[in-house]
Amino acid sequence: MSNKQFDVIVIGGGPGGYVAAIRAAQLGFNVACIDEWKNGKGGPALGGTCTNIGCIPSKALLQSSEHFEHAGKHFADHGIKVEGLGLDIDKMLGRKDAVVKQNNDGITYLFKKNKVAFFHGRGSFAKAGGAGYEIKVTGAAEETIEGKHIIVATGSNPRALPGAAFDEENILSNDGALRIPGVPKKLGLIGSGVIGLEMGSVWRRLGSEVTVLEALPTFLGAVDEQIAKEAHKAFVKQGLKIELGVKVGEVKSGKKGVSVAWTNAKGEAQTLEVDKLIVSIGRVPNTVGLNPEAVGLKLDERGAIVVDDECKTSLPNVWAIGDVVRGPMLAHKAEEEGVAVAERIAGQHGHVNFNTVPWVIYTSPEIAWVGQTEQQLKAEGRAYKAGTFPFLANGRARALGDTTGLVKFLADAATDEILGVHIVGPMASELISEAVVAMEFKASAEDIARICHAHPSLSEATKEAALAVDKRTLNF
Repeated sequence: MSNKQFDVIVIGGGPGGYVAAIRAAQLGFNVACIDEWKNGKGGPALGGTCTNIGCIPSKALLQSSEHFEHAGKHFADHGIKVEGLGLDIDKMLGRKDAVVKQNNDGITYLFKKNKVAFFHGRGSFAKAGGAGYEIKVTGAAEETIEGKHIIVATGSNPRALPGAAFDEENILSNDGALRIPGVPKKLGLIGSGVIGLEMGSVWRRLGSEVTVLEALPTFLGAVDEQIAKEAHKAFVKQGLKIELGVKVGEVKSGKKGVSVAWTNAKGEAQTLEVDKLIVSIGRVPNTVGLNPEAVGLKLDERGAIVVDDECKTSLPNVWAIGDVVRGPMLAHKAEEEGVAVAERIAGQHGHVNFNTVPWVIYTSPEIAWVGQTEQQLKAEGRAYKAGTFPFLANGRARALGDTTGLVKFLADAATDEILGVHIVGPMASELISEAVVAMEFKASAEDIARICHAHPSLSEATKEAALAVDKRTLNF
């Protein structure tokens, strides 16, 4: 029996993979997508790490925990009395799972709508064939399919701490951190990146005493320094204990929890005893089981698939996108690459501008940015102007009762072109989109300053920060 033939086969059904499959189908190709994620019943769970144990469930828990904290600490400021406040962690986790399932089912529906053939299992290279490549699908039943073009979108896996493998009971990756069955009295975090801070925020709000151990001497080193300092101040005020410049030693896991030997920035030996330990020290490209050697697919020293600027690999008609290649490990970056590759296969000119990929940390306050930081501009010797505006002076933020943070604009000193926008404060994840659009159109700070923004709105802080570049804020 001959193998099933496809124009495009996508290996991986995460944000990059499923979007690439849908866009390729929209362009008239016969498309298949292979994904091995399983739900609790063993059925398919499309959406990859993002939907199943990443972006989506973490935001669901962040929202639930924020409601809990508001009810316990902030509702009284609004004249709302709450008596007998309690926590049903099983229901909270159940809601999170329901949100995940809605997203899983939504992608399944989109595949049917766009006539994308779905194969549930692990996809791997078998061999290069006459018309393209044979891809083996290992699942409930093993079969081989053929594709002219292959798009690898296999994502990434959490990086484990040497000598402290994830057991998802005491030593947790992002997966285990999302399904702790009860609020731990003491929670440890190794790494103060996006995942660590978000998960730390969830469990702190629910009652955990959280300690963060960070190896770097600075907090959120990739973030604009002024924004990072503001965020650090807010997190410490909330109760997160953050230790910087530490060196982690032996980690012991037992029935009573986890013991972490560490040395502080002064070189003093310390021990952290916690009920649970979340390790968030980065992620590694996932090529496990892909069998790249069968076709000679080139990987780099990190295990990432080597691609050029257009996501072409070392092999003809084999592409790779998302976390498994160079660049930021962000779901929306993977999506844009997926669309661009599908369009390139169709002979179009798909495009991804890495300079305008936004970054977001969904803590409270939220942190979001796009473009260059002030440190980067100084390092390259570029003349710039800066303007900031605090949410403390924003009417909508006052009404919300959340005035933490600021908006910061960086613009070219000569042309006024926006070079970077950095936000720490309420709804920063939504506000950053205006900056992304502005930078894509090469807007100046004055362009934003002269656009009418609704009043009262948080977005007025963006307008005011743009005005501040020219030292003419109206409300501060």
